[in-house]
Formats: sequence, C-alpha cells, structure tokens
Amino acid sequence: MSDTNNTADRRMLEALICPQTHTTLEYDAERQELVSRAANLAFPIRNGIPVMLSDEARPLD
Repeated sequence: MSDTNNTADRRMLEALICPQTHTTLEYDAERQELVSRAANLAFPIRNGIPVMLSDEARPLD
C-alpha cells in the first residue's frame, strides 16, 4: 500500500465516531482497533473494514 493510500485510510478511520457515545475514536494500528474511551470499548478492524457493532466490540481493560 502506498503512503498516500495509508494516509487516506488513516484519515477515514479517524473521521469515524463511536456508535454509542458519538465521540471520537482513537486508531490503534497495532491491535487494528478503533478505541472509544467514552464507551470503554474497542471496535475491531477486519480486512481493513471497521466493524462498528457494539456486540462485536471488546471491553477495554
């Protein structure tokens, strides 16, 4: 993947909001998750697609 596509993908991920709290999400590249501190949940990114379903999210430690 080129740097241009990677930057665009990261911007897209950072533009998403939490489906529960409507607050911003943090992108965790290492775990491939979008983290909602307000909801205390981490939403997985599978095959490059964010799964923004609360029942698919994992609780934060």
